[in-house]
Amino acid sequence: MDHRTPRTSELLAAVLAAHTEDKVAIGDLVNALRNRAFGILFLIFGIPNCIPMPPGIPVICGIILGLIGAQMMIGRQELWLPEKVAKRTFSRSMLESIVTHSKPWIERFERFSRPRYEQFAGPTARRVVGATVVLLGFILLLPIPFLGNLPPGFAVCVFGLGLVERDGLVILAGFGATLLGLAITGLMSWAIWQGAIAIF
Repeated sequence: MDHRTPRTSELLAAVLAAHTEDKVAIGDLVNALRNRAFGILFLIFGIPNCIPMPPGIPVICGIILGLIGAQMMIGRQELWLPEKVAKRTFSRSMLESIVTHSKPWIERFERFSRPRYEQFAGPTARRVVGATVVLLGFILLLPIPFLGNLPPGFAVCVFGLGLVERDGLVILAGFGATLLGLAITGLMSWAIWQGAIAIF
């Protein structure tokens, strides 16, 4: 398959066009994406942590990303979700918001992205990416205020883009974004802890 057919932005637009009901089931998304599910779902459930969303969304995203990452970590080629998770729905308007907000940025990214550095996009690297996303999903479960969800959410999105575009350089950037996100999260947690000690 030529790496430009389809691109990440085209896949996201196709996902949105394929779901016309008011509610979208997570299981239906997985079935529609098939072997592209891992990368695109990293984007779909990573982006809500980078844009304004209702409270509680990061927790749901963290759980789902953890499940997806765990399966990539053990080397599964097709994604499986528990029936309870697969039947869970979210509004189409949320999906539309995710696609609309992310499309301009993704299209800019696509101008320079291409399949390269295959050693960082191969099976072993994918397992490491999966383990890293499990960690990032766990961080999303933590009640860190202010911009606590943004660093891990951004790192997950970078991994998603790298996987869909088969770009090993972008996947490497995802590891860099993870380290930066962990540092920011650690500093924010330390500042909160110090503030609590000062108050009490």
